[in-house]
Amino acid sequence: MSGVAVGRRVWAIAEGYIPGQSVSGDRALVSHETACILNASDEDAEIAITLFFTDREPCGPYRTKVGARRTLHLRFNDLADPEPVPRDTSYASVIESTVPIVVQHTRLDSRNPNIALLSTVAFAA
Repeated sequence: MSGVAVGRRVWAIAEGYIPGQSVSGDRALVSHETACILNASDEDAEIAITLFFTDREPCGPYRTKVGARRTLHLRFNDLADPEPVPRDTSYASVIESTVPIVVQHTRLDSRNPNIALLSTVAFAA
């Protein structure tokens, strides 16, 4: 299959939260928030992410790339520039791309030994 323009250029994840605790320091078990990004096109995607909060001004943009016909599982925990994403803080995100992409949101909450995983497709604008 050659690159297909599938998706949208603007996505929103209204629900964001990275728990500050985890049952383990093992990366696989650390509580995290992830944007799973699919770029099925023949062109690299330049991505900009802006975070919105209930009690402060937005933060961003965080910038990354997703190669043509590639996927990226981007942990919000790993975002550091312009600042680390705060833990134990509610936020929302807007993800903008130079080409159509698809975005899925996933959270691993491992504060409790009964680990919870949720996943939703983001809202495409």
